[in-house]
Amino acid sequence: MRTKIVAGNWKMNKNLDETEVLLSELSAKLPDTHAEVIVAPTFVNLVAAQRNLQSSTIQVAAQNMHFAENGAYTGEISADMLLNIEVDTVIIGHSERRALFGETDDLLSKKTRTALEKGMKVIFCFGEELEDRKSDNHFAIVESQLKNALFDLDGKVWSNIVLAYEPVWAIGTGETASPEQAQEMHAFIRKTISEAYNASIADGVSILYGGSVKPSNAEEIFSKPDVDGGLIGGASLKADDFVAIIKAI
Repeated sequence: MRTKIVAGNWKMNKNLDETEVLLSELSAKLPDTHAEVIVAPTFVNLVAAQRNLQSSTIQVAAQNMHFAENGAYTGEISADMLLNIEVDTVIIGHSERRALFGETDDLLSKKTRTALEKGMKVIFCFGEELEDRKSDNHFAIVESQLKNALFDLDGKVWSNIVLAYEPVWAIGTGETASPEQAQEMHAFIRKTISEAYNASIADGVSILYGGSVKPSNAEEIFSKPDVDGGLIGGASLKADDFVAIIKAI
């Protein structure tokens, strides 16, 4: 059975005090769940998050990392730095990293390969822009993003990959792909992986939906057979909302 996952991407939000308050609230209110629960605070609060969650089942992830082990990369963070503070999960390829910071499929491939070589778990993000969907090009875009960044990897490493499909037009806009649209794309993604590798890998990889998931729509989205959870943005910044989404899975 595939792992169910609810991951909160906090982006550039929450200072240290606010982080500690939110984590304490989440720990206190966390429901019994079979799903993995992950939070991704900003880099400067990762250590505090790990310390705060020592007695909790909530896991901590990083929002990004560099592909190099070390060197003259001002402002960057390496895999070894994350592992040294016991953070072994990283989000790679978020739509904002692609759009605002020019991250390409080639760069994301390098980051992914480095993380996997270090034994980390990767939450790999991808998805189409509004123009792609309007022009009925969304399947081709998603297939290309997967192929260019992931399909040269050995099949053995896919046990450490979680996919997060992000319809970019539904991130931070209040728009949400319908549950049927989410299921259609998730099924396509699984079929594409099966054709590139095999059905066992395709059936085993968790595919999250990331596009304005909130308490009011989470249960219906998560009910779809190929949707294994969510990568949650704004709703993960409020304990009650995030807990409600966890309960929905």
